[in-house]
Amino acid sequence: MALGHIAAAVRIDPRQPAWHSHHGLALFHTGDPAAALASFDRAIALRADQPDAHSNRAMALHALGRYPEALESADRALFLDPRHVQALNNRGLVLRELDRCAEGLAAVDRALALAPDFTDALASRAALLVGLNRLAEAAECTGRLLARRPDDAEAHWTAAVVHLTAGDFARGLPEYEWRWRRADWRTPHRDLGPPWRGAEPLAGRTILIHPEQGLGDTVQFSRYAGVLAAQGARVILEVQPVLLDLLTTVPGAAEVVAWQPEPPPHDLHCPLLSLPLACGTTLETIPAAVPYVAADPARVADWSARLGPRTRPRVGLVWAGSVFHTNDRRRSIPLALLRPLLDAGVEVVSLQRDVTPADRAWLAAEPRLRHWGDELEGFAATAAAIQSLDLLVTVDTAPAHVAGALGLPVWLLLPFTPDYRWLLDRDDTPWYPTARLFRQPAPGDWAHVIARVGTALRELAAT
Repeated sequence: MALGHIAAAVRIDPRQPAWHSHHGLALFHTGDPAAALASFDRAIALRADQPDAHSNRAMALHALGRYPEALESADRALFLDPRHVQALNNRGLVLRELDRCAEGLAAVDRALALAPDFTDALASRAALLVGLNRLAEAAECTGRLLARRPDDAEAHWTAAVVHLTAGDFARGLPEYEWRWRRADWRTPHRDLGPPWRGAEPLAGRTILIHPEQGLGDTVQFSRYAGVLAAQGARVILEVQPVLLDLLTTVPGAAEVVAWQPEPPPHDLHCPLLSLPLACGTTLETIPAAVPYVAADPARVADWSARLGPRTRPRVGLVWAGSVFHTNDRRRSIPLALLRPLLDAGVEVVSLQRDVTPADRAWLAAEPRLRHWGDELEGFAATAAAIQSLDLLVTVDTAPAHVAGALGLPVWLLLPFTPDYRWLLDRDDTPWYPTARLFRQPAPGDWAHVIARVGTALRELAAT
């Protein structure tokens, strides 16, 4: 209704910049940042000295992923009004996306100094502190934010990330349940009945455990089938169809089925990523017995034959995850940066499934990197290929979990601020005993990571 009234006002008097600004805000809050940007641009064209319009333009550009332009707009707003708290907050958020969190924190702190009750800036401050891996300060900040906005799902999500990254499962796992209330949560809703939260006895009952997020998450948390079976449950493990062949042998699963709108009959259900909370998992009690998946021996033999005789350690390489992942630009690595690994005295085999045109051109020009990713049909094939190697080197994407679940050596290349499950300040993980972690020492510093991996590969080649 408000959007319609404002649009009518714009039509009646299109030369009023304020109407275009109001129209842009209304469009932005209905989820159309591109249309909002056009309205802000019209407002600025009519009158260029509006700090509000420039600040709002930064907000729209941020939502569109056009971060350098967003920073320019925020800075223009601050040139016009250095005390513009919303522009300071927008500047901080944009700088976080540009991996300039220290500068972003300074901007947000300035906003809070001018407006101590500006809770949006407090939320931005918490996110920036997470980006700097300053978890204790981020925890304090989210605590203050939640005291003011106790029903803020995004604030609870930030609190979950903070506590889980710090290894505090007792505080982090309950906060993680707020994910279902996030505005951008896209897991399809199905009426499966009340979820099992750990209190009800499982003996003699059928429980459906089902996927909700990515493929790697399903591989990682399918291990809980054995934990539930040990409590006497009949466990139905539901997985994404592409994982069905791989996960059919997960211990404890009486039945493994592909996701479907109408699941099999069950008494209880639990989303896979709610199982750590329901099972009372702590950092010390993570069920980490591996392997809990197996590659098909016939497929392994086929891959070994296709790869041919082994004269050096054979290392698989995966350098990119799904482009649809919200953090993909930080976790994936341009293939050209990995060239030094080809000089480490090992045989490198590409298991990358999705290859960009630029990376494909690089592959075609580099005969030392044998590319087999196009031959991988499904994750059972991926598991067989990994089983045929001595080691997998990968970014944080599903093959890392497959290798870990197989109980095979896997080296994981992590951005400075990793996914919560990898914790901080350690080169191992309690989730996968055969994994070794290589972390960026600073945001975007893949060169340091690649140099360390190259040294470790040379040591492997010398053994």
